[in-house]
Formats: sequence, structure tokens, C-alpha cells
Amino acid sequence: MNQNSFSQGQTHQNMQTGNVTQQMNHGGHELFDVHEVLSCMVAGLNQKVMLRPHVKDQELLTILDRQYAFSLDEYNITVEAFKTGRDPSHPTSTYKMQLGNDFIYGLKPGQPKKPMQNANEISDEMISGYLLGSSKTSATAKTSAALETTNPVVRRVLADSIPNCIEMAYELSIYQNKHHYYQVPQLPQQDMQQILNSFAPVQGQQIQ
Repeated sequence: MNQNSFSQGQTHQNMQTGNVTQQMNHGGHELFDVHEVLSCMVAGLNQKVMLRPHVKDQELLTILDRQYAFSLDEYNITVEAFKTGRDPSHPTSTYKMQLGNDFIYGLKPGQPKKPMQNANEISDEMISGYLLGSSKTSATAKTSAALETTNPVVRRVLADSIPNCIEMAYELSIYQNKHHYYQVPQLPQQDMQQILNSFAPVQGQQIQ
């Protein structure tokens, strides 16, 4: 939707204290959940800064830099909306990945994964995996917070940013798949066909 604007002249009521200003138009769950979201966003941004010097592949470096710049702007408008209860200085933007969306299916044999024991072992495979995990965590945190958010502007900022987390995660998973870091098995066609045909649409739109 990407339209954060709502009426700023609304009056909100607290049963004990009376009128609630826009700045204080937040419920208890919302305060804790959005605090968690912002902490998660800070951690994700810090992680990109720390990992950047270790990236070897130029394509991964480009992805990291694009995602960092976008996420930093999104963090700023989320803080702005949260602190003021009002529209941020600009609406949530839409992140668009630059990779294609073709996955390679099947499993290629490789060495079993295990925890590294030396910082020098860090690789592009690990870095892209950390970035992917951060996007997934952010999508989950924002979804959970949006469900508990009472302020309509903050709720919309969070809701509009969730697809961006999904897009970033998808971009990273495609990058990983291309390099055989993220392998995607497929079921046999007969099993796949059976599952694909296990549901059917309903005719009509009303309860009889």
C-alpha cells in the first residue's frame, strides 16, 4: 500500500487521564513490540557494517550496500513515526531486488556444515546467510508488532515495510542458491502433482 498518511486531527481517549496526544497515541504492547523491532533493525544495520570488510564477492557487496542504504532510511522513518505518532517525512519506499528470480533445484553434495573456530574462516556463504537471517528476523518482528500496534501511522509504516524484508530475504536466497549455498530440493513429480491437486476452489461466494 505504501501510504502512511492518516488524519492528524483525531482525538484519542484514555479512560483514566482523558485526551491522548498524537505523540502518546501508543498502547503498551505497541511500545514494547516496536522497541523490539527498532532494536532488531539497529542490530541488522550494525551487522552489515561489521560484515562489510569481510565480503569478497562484488555482487554480494552491492547487495549489502543497497540493502543497508534502504534499511537505514526505513529505520529513520520508523523512529520518526514512533516518536511523534504522526506521518513520517516521507512514505515507506519499495525495495526492488536486481537479481532474477530463477532458482536452481536439486542437491549438490558438499561438506557438512559446522561452527567456525577461527574468525578467519568467515566467507561470503556465511555472510550472505547472516544477512538472510537478519531479514527473516526483521519480517517476523515487524509482523508481530503490526498486529499489536494501535497508532495507525506506525502500524502502516510497519505493515508497508514487511514486504521489503521479504524482498531482501528473497534476493539473498537467490544469491545463495546461485552459488549453491542455499540448495532447494524438489519432491518427485508424482508427489508434487498430488499435493498441488489436493485443494479445489469453491463455487459461489455466500454461505448457504
